[in-house]
Amino acid sequence: MLEHRRSSAVLTILDKDSKPLANADINAELKVHEFLFGCNAFDTLLYLRPDNEEMRSFFEDRTNKWLDVFNFATLPFYWGNFEPEEGKPGTDALLEAAGFLKDRGVMLKGHPLCWHTVCAEWLLKYDDETIMDKQLARIDREVSNFKGLIDMWDVINETVIMPVFDKYDNAVTRICNRYGRIELIKKVFDEAFMNNEGATLLINDFNTSKSYEDVISECLDRGCKISAIGIQSHQHQGYWGKEKLLDVLDRFSKFDLPIHFTENTLLSGTPVPEYIEDLNDWQVEEWPSLPEYEKIQADQMEEIYRILFSDPNVKAITNWDFADGAWLNAPSGVVRKDNSLKPSYEMLRRLIKEEWTTKETLKTDENGNVKIEGFKGEYVIKYSGREAAFTLNDGCDRAIITI
Repeated sequence: MLEHRRSSAVLTILDKDSKPLANADINAELKVHEFLFGCNAFDTLLYLRPDNEEMRSFFEDRTNKWLDVFNFATLPFYWGNFEPEEGKPGTDALLEAAGFLKDRGVMLKGHPLCWHTVCAEWLLKYDDETIMDKQLARIDREVSNFKGLIDMWDVINETVIMPVFDKYDNAVTRICNRYGRIELIKKVFDEAFMNNEGATLLINDFNTSKSYEDVISECLDRGCKISAIGIQSHQHQGYWGKEKLLDVLDRFSKFDLPIHFTENTLLSGTPVPEYIEDLNDWQVEEWPSLPEYEKIQADQMEEIYRILFSDPNVKAITNWDFADGAWLNAPSGVVRKDNSLKPSYEMLRRLIKEEWTTKETLKTDENGNVKIEGFKGEYVIKYSGREAAFTLNDGCDRAIITI
């Protein structure tokens, strides 16, 4: 079980004089998983640019708790917030946040480059041709500016509903209808690829019906450069359950593309009533996390993670809210509003840092060789106060380590 998450290699350990380190006890420890255990890291911006020292201390604590579990961060590029005034994007703040996280070994994703919601209102003064030009230019700017820091993007978000979205006028729905959904998707993916050919480019949606399958099929037939399929799983109205989860995995695995569960939420409070069709319509002043629901949240989340981690097609899981009170003010985090830890946080840390990890003492033979078997990822090899880095993956079954 979980053999697809593990690998092995024979290491030849050399000392500082390049001689084999014979019959030596070597400590090998997984530091960063190959699998992407993610969460949005929007609060990093509040930590790095706080209004006051009290705020800095609060968000420093939250950030440290985030870093103790996750190795994959989603950062916000909602156009309407990122560039509320044309020509004045919030590039510097996002570059600072991306650099901070990257320096701590975190893989980054930008979300999203094209979306009809939280769209820049100033676009509405332009005609459709100009809007399209500005949308593509926006992709050029962000993908180029962040290349090397952010090499993964949710390129376009929620395309199933995009052409029929009618809650308010927006520029992206306009161009989706003007040029056609698939043509728009093709254009934005081509633009992102042109600016970073090595990037991982996702299509992302909350709609997991056949409609999303059809969109993906049409896109692939048109040659869209989709690297991975994003599945949103906001479960504010109740837990999907194992049966639905396995059905979604089965249907979207047929595309032979990596699957990312991009936005997973489970509540530790009362669920949204079933009659609510759009989660954004559920607006409440107080939505507390309740002790009786916190254990349920942790149990449901553990089942999801175990199912997804067991599926070889799944490459990433992003828990959407780190702290309660974020999107929709919901109790959907793994820490409470005051940063205290919920059972779901403790469960995830136990899975990722204790059960799904490798930490061993190995003994080299007379030629300095030793076999390592463990979870794929970045390792630290230690001996006598010295250390060296090593990556265990399917592409390397032998390596020479000088320590």
